[in-house]
Amino acid sequence: MGLAFTIDSPVKVARFGIASVVSIIEDRLIETMRSYYYPFTNLPFVPITTKEINYRSKRITDYLNLVNYIVNLQIQKLKNEVFEAGSEIMKYFEMLPDDNKAKQLYRRMMHTESGPEKEGMESWLRGQVIPGSIDVNIMTKLDKNNFDKAGVLVEDGSDAVSALRGYADSDLSNSSVVFSAGMNPRLYNFLEKCDQFDADDNGCFRKKIIIKVSDYRSALIQGKYLAKKGIWVSEFRIESGLNCGGHAFATDGYLLGPILEEFKLKKEELTAALFGLYNAAVQLKGRKGFNQPHPISISVQGGIGTAEEDAMLHHYYGIASTGWGTPFLLVPEATTVDEATLALLSKAKKEDIELSNHSPLGVPFHYLKGTSSALEKLERIQKGNPGSPCTEKHLVSDTEFTKEPICTASAKYQKLKIAQLQSLKMEEREYQKQLKNVLDKECLCIGLSNAAPLQYKTPFLKQLTAVTICPGPNIAYFSDIVSLQTMTEHIYGKTNIMKDSCRPHMFIAELSLYVGYLKKHVEEDAATVQSPKVKKYYSGFCQSLINGIAYYRGLQQSIGLGEQNFNEALCAAENEIYAINERFSITDFSIA
Repeated sequence: MGLAFTIDSPVKVARFGIASVVSIIEDRLIETMRSYYYPFTNLPFVPITTKEINYRSKRITDYLNLVNYIVNLQIQKLKNEVFEAGSEIMKYFEMLPDDNKAKQLYRRMMHTESGPEKEGMESWLRGQVIPGSIDVNIMTKLDKNNFDKAGVLVEDGSDAVSALRGYADSDLSNSSVVFSAGMNPRLYNFLEKCDQFDADDNGCFRKKIIIKVSDYRSALIQGKYLAKKGIWVSEFRIESGLNCGGHAFATDGYLLGPILEEFKLKKEELTAALFGLYNAAVQLKGRKGFNQPHPISISVQGGIGTAEEDAMLHHYYGIASTGWGTPFLLVPEATTVDEATLALLSKAKKEDIELSNHSPLGVPFHYLKGTSSALEKLERIQKGNPGSPCTEKHLVSDTEFTKEPICTASAKYQKLKIAQLQSLKMEEREYQKQLKNVLDKECLCIGLSNAAPLQYKTPFLKQLTAVTICPGPNIAYFSDIVSLQTMTEHIYGKTNIMKDSCRPHMFIAELSLYVGYLKKHVEEDAATVQSPKVKKYYSGFCQSLINGIAYYRGLQQSIGLGEQNFNEALCAAENEIYAINERFSITDFSIA
């Protein structure tokens, strides 16, 4: 969801019991949001300047405390409201699913005559009003080292570690930190210094850990690494490798359905493996061990679009919760998107969403074409000044030309790289290909931060106002800007806000993305595809896709996905994989 789009979502939705995740890596944006929200509380705003020691973590701690304070005030106000049309307490219960116990009593209460019985029901219902969790996200790869004025490395002062400290020191409870983008040993090791993540004697946590993973193996490796340190992972959040927003971490052809099946079959095995290591580590630290494992939840996100898909994930795979990110970009009551970008999102079609090369991290990045950031980048190129000012430096990683890492989207890097390419006197076609790869890179630190400052007319960085947004491909099937209640009604199947009846099932959509991904990369590697290492990789990739298709055929028969076009799409994908294989002589297929 980028940086700005959910930066204040808890203030918008937590009072209705809806959980949301705030990205906390961009502290300048957080300082901007502190300056915006403090006036609403009648509390004094005191800037936290870059001159302060640990200013980054202090900004994060204070902003999370501020958001928590605002949400608690909202909850108290909501609880004291009268049950009447237009009130937020009515909205709270109206947005619950119909099978919810509180929702059912609420409906009974609304048809009960005034008197002691109705008053008792209202009192019980008020007690059920609890805020949605205020969770935070730390992208583990964004962990630049930081130095003091003397040039000395700041201990435990890297970007990701500072963000984690800021969260740990906050007064949030019933809250989780979500680690995404893979394992970061330095960050995970710092958790040992944070007792805020320890379970109490009753096995309850003030703050929990969620790890976003792409497959079972990743969950097992990361879970074991932390368990050996006496740290429990309370949730593994599975995200589709390609059918997602933002950075897309593709698997080697493993599809979401088979991945979910493995978690379903091995959840108890996973829990037992982690608990043995965890309990031993806890006792080794001199703490009391536990008689049974703490709960582990399995959740999933990426490309969910209908109530039927959501129900399948819960009922067949036993998923505890599902994440709907991209559609909520069209819900101003839930996310913060500036008006110009919101208009672009609402008009977006399939061809407007690109799995691009624009991220300086070198990871595929889903990207909406035509944004102000894209136009600004093109204008700089046309003027002969490619690249962006690098003010935030969260994505600095390249040392090809400099001792200190710089960002590949920066003007400094692109000037040096283009000069190098020109000096190599390569064939024109190859030169243009490599030049495009350089010029594609875009500043994400600012582009993904600007929407909230623009929408709230609160300065972020002078003269740098361009916006980048990174929805998943699913945005092509959502076009209406809707209310929060309408979106929840769509999720629970009470209404349908998608106009395009040709939308493929989420499993088919992901499969199509993987086949396209395979075709693109095989063509790019055509010159080396017969080398043993490359051929082995693509052989495994193709085999995984073929196995996934076979799995989906079995699933279709067992749970009645049923639609004829589902099977037709499987056949089309299978034929395309065979055609790619025949063209490049990759492998002989077998059905697992």
